[in-house]
Amino acid sequence: MSIEWVPQFCETVRLEGCEGNPATSEAAGLVAGLAAPGGGPDPKMVAAETVNMQDYLGRVDPELRAFVQPLAEYEQRFSPLDAAVVAAYREGYLAAAEPPTGSPTIERHIIDGEGAGETVAIYVINAGKGTARPAILHLHAGGFIIGAPQIDFARLQRMAAELDTVIVSVNYRLAPETQWQGSLGDNYSSLRWLYRNAASLGADPERIAVMGDSAGGGHAALLALVARDRGEVPLIFQCLVYPMIDDRTVLKSYPPYLGVVGWSPEANRFGWSAFLGAEAGAATVPPAVPARWADLAGLPPTWIGVGSLDLFVDENLEYAQRLVLSGVATELVLVPGAFHGFDEVARNARVDLDIVRNFEANKLRALRKALYPEGQPPIIQDR
Repeated sequence: MSIEWVPQFCETVRLEGCEGNPATSEAAGLVAGLAAPGGGPDPKMVAAETVNMQDYLGRVDPELRAFVQPLAEYEQRFSPLDAAVVAAYREGYLAAAEPPTGSPTIERHIIDGEGAGETVAIYVINAGKGTARPAILHLHAGGFIIGAPQIDFARLQRMAAELDTVIVSVNYRLAPETQWQGSLGDNYSSLRWLYRNAASLGADPERIAVMGDSAGGGHAALLALVARDRGEVPLIFQCLVYPMIDDRTVLKSYPPYLGVVGWSPEANRFGWSAFLGAEAGAATVPPAVPARWADLAGLPPTWIGVGSLDLFVDENLEYAQRLVLSGVATELVLVPGAFHGFDEVARNARVDLDIVRNFEANKLRALRKALYPEGQPPIIQDR
């Protein structure tokens, strides 16, 4: 299949305070060439106004420090967020993605959505008729407002090959154009399609996991709750990578070193409000916030990974605790000195870091154990 990619742009960003760091040139790759809607730093930006950057850098893992300033400069260009800025943010986010490789295969399908006349685009990675391998439904990151399956193609291809699994990535509709009912319908329709068409994809309908990063983790957590209650599709596992699962985080006061880069409190408020169609943190919101669901019992075994400097660290720790107390087998991985999206930042800059490699290995180990309960498959290097 052919895939059209947004062309790279050609803007240069000067990195102050990072001279002499061997990772600087790679870190520049994160922001060099990303389109942005002009203007300087927003004086309301939390990181710029309240954070002592020297203190913050001292808390960041040494492997990640070179990324902090370019990432902060890039994010400030999209602050404050509003509907007009979102389009440019989406373009830049897609442009930074690692291109896919030739193998495993990526197939595009258009399937029926939940509503009359609605359709959903999905991408099936590593399909293979005549087999019965486990499957993963993947939901991309982007704060509910940006992102697309293409940003993860290369990473998902590697994962599909290593785990010998089928992966379906969903092009769910984004806010603010579409609110939670639309994206949930897209995701559930895709899960149901995967379950019903497992045989033709070479997948085992009894070994399906859901996985997502950031907002995709929030989508995955919500989908697991809905699938549990509808009882149509059994799930074997949920893999939640620094998931965005509680809108009430906008009401809390945290140390200023949380949410400095990667995803800010301001962006969090905008993303949640756009997704819910209601003010984030309000006393009453739609049933689209996983952390607000009272009953977590009966969910599939869960893996949650988050950095200690992530804005979502508190909500992720609390959700993990609630899962444990609800009788759900849960593993929590807390990465010291890591900000939100640290692994994606390194991948986009084409840098191989121990902190990312270890995080990814932990996630793959948990997935392999869940997807192959009778024994792990051999590691496949090339397909």
